[in-house]
Amino acid sequence: MLIAVAVISMRIEVAAQAVESAAHDAARAASISRTQTEADIAARDAANQALSKQDLTCNRGPTVVPDTSQFRRPIGETAVVTVTVTCVVPLNDVGLPGLPGTKTLTATFTSYLDQFRS
Repeated sequence: MLIAVAVISMRIEVAAQAVESAAHDAARAASISRTQTEADIAARDAANQALSKQDLTCNRGPTVVPDTSQFRRPIGETAVVTVTVTCVVPLNDVGLPGLPGTKTLTATFTSYLDQFRS
């Protein structure tokens, strides 16, 4: 039982780091996009790629929510893009009785927009 708890703790920590990295990559990809539409697509693609590289499987896929509303600000004005990534990590394969079958992990990252985008 102690080994199973250690395995679950490690899995949750590694998954949390992967979700954090995915949020960072997604925000960065969105922040260097030229348009709001491109930023939304870039954020989702970057998050999915980052999670895929980490071999992290999310139940029902990851949820990627980019806030690209500040793209409407005039060029040259400070603006940010924020991306939240949520992943429901399966834990039921460890087989520890009484343990929930999943753990929901969420990470948010904010990145400044390129002030000179055109």
